[in-house]
This record gives sequence, C-alpha cells and structure tokens, in this order.
Amino acid sequence: MGAGGVGSYFGGMLARAGVDVTLIGRPAHVEAIRSDGLFLDTVSFRGRVPIAASTDAGAAAGADFVLFCVKTTDTETASRSVAPHLAPDAIVVSLQNGVDNAERIRAASGIEALPAVVYIAVALPEPGHVKHFARGELAIGELSEGGRASEAQSERCRRVADLFASAKVPCRISANIQADLWSKFVVNCAGNAVAAIAQTTYGAAAREPHTREVIVRLIEETVAVARALAVPLPDTDFVETGLRFLESMANVTSSTAHDIARGKRTEIDSLNGVVVERGAELGIPTPVNFTVHALVKLLESKNAGANSAAVGSPER
Repeated sequence: MGAGGVGSYFGGMLARAGVDVTLIGRPAHVEAIRSDGLFLDTVSFRGRVPIAASTDAGAAAGADFVLFCVKTTDTETASRSVAPHLAPDAIVVSLQNGVDNAERIRAASGIEALPAVVYIAVALPEPGHVKHFARGELAIGELSEGGRASEAQSERCRRVADLFASAKVPCRISANIQADLWSKFVVNCAGNAVAAIAQTTYGAAAREPHTREVIVRLIEETVAVARALAVPLPDTDFVETGLRFLESMANVTSSTAHDIARGKRTEIDSLNGVVVERGAELGIPTPVNFTVHALVKLLESKNAGANSAAVGSPER
C-alpha cells in the first residue's frame, strides 16, 4: 500500500521470490508495471519482475500481509481507505519514516500496525523503474506498554520475518523497536533536511565544516528530546555514528530533496517538525531543528506557489 520506491523495492523482491504480491500505487506507476512489469535496478542485479498492480485500496482484500509504505502525510487517509478491505487476520506492517506512524494508524483506523525500521536508499526515477543504491534490510518489533510483547504479538513478528527471509531480505526482530525507530530518526533529522535545502548529497553535507556543525546540533537536539521522552536509546555517541553514516552515503540524496525537486509536499512535519513540537511540549530548546523545518516549509510554499501559477497560466 503506497508503492513508491520503498514499497516497490520490497514488493518486487517478494514477487521475484514467488510471493503473490500486488502493488497499490499511483496511476502512471501502475500503468507502466501492467505494461512491462516492474524493473528492479539493484546493486546486485537488474531485471523485470512480473507483478500485479492497482490504484485501488480494495486490492488489499484477502491479503495475509499489507506493507504500509505511504508517505507520512497520507498515513491517516490511507489507513482509513484500506481498513474496510483487510482480512481479519491480516498483518499490517508500517514501513515509513518517522517514529509515531503505528500510533497514528491505530488512532485513524483502528488497525494495529506492526512498526518497522527500513534501512535502504532507493528511488523511483520513472514510473515502473526502481533504482536501488544501498542497503535493503528491516527491523520489526512490537510497541508494548509493558516492554514485552505477548506470544500472539511475537508470532506476528516471526511471520513477517519468515516472509522476508523467503525473499532473502534481511529482517531482524527487535527487542526494542522504539529505540531502533528513534535511532534512525535521529540520523534522518540530522541529514535529510540539510541535504535537501542545499540540494546536495548526505556525504557532501556531512563533510563541509559549516553544514557538519549544523548536523551536530540537529543530532544533539533530537537526542535530548528523545531522552526527555524516556525513549530507551542505546548508550552510544550519536554524533559520531551519525556523521560516520552520513559520510558513507557519499552519492545518496535525501527523500526530502527528491520531494522538493518534484514539487511535492515533504515529510518534514514528521521529521524535524516532531522534534520541534515535542521539544516545545517538554521545554527543550530546538532552534536548529526549528530553522531547518521552517526552511523546508518555505521551499514547499514556493513549490505550491509555482504549481498554482502554472495551473493558472495560459497555454503557450
């Protein structure tokens, strides 16, 4: 559900392994897949995969598993649209950016989604074409108030892990999915917006001294908010590990940069916007997160204005 880069990659990998998969996506992508199949251009192989595709959420009817991959801006709308079609025992897995999608899905639709952390660099350069740049693994786990998943919840995780194992996609069952979600979130908040604003790669942003210092401040603020929320983060140096990771992504651009380049609404409210909002609630200053959030919102507004002008202008 939401077959963009992430959904199409993992759906394509499952279909390639013989799993019965339907991609639910936008019309141009669906049309290209129906015509020529899904072209997977990965770091290890290139080839076309026959796979079903639809623009209708009703295509989820009867599915054993639903990979929920929509943009965070569409979380509530998409969860409500797919809910009436779900089989009673269907397992819904949220493969999205951010840290609160499972809660938002539950509040909007009553679906008890399983949160996942996705580690991948992937894009859709054109309809029907997935370009994979790096990594491609997952972590899944249960969010439970008592800190321990029930036997039924643990069984859900095992079934999802086995599904991905059948396609040789690494999928780790996490004993602390909240910490994993926030650990990735820290890095996303550190590099995503900076790379987008500068229209550069993660690696370039992390190496340039001035933007490197901005990234350090973003990490420090985000970690401070997480610790104030009692998120059980690992005892690690997030600045060091975050910078090292971003430097390693030398040729990768952020999802926010892709959205801005295409004139689309970004996920910034679910990234740095969450840090600003939670920080304000807790009395923790987050001035650097506030600044990059505001700048990305400005770019969104600029794109929206340009799109409106284009719609209203006469044909030439």
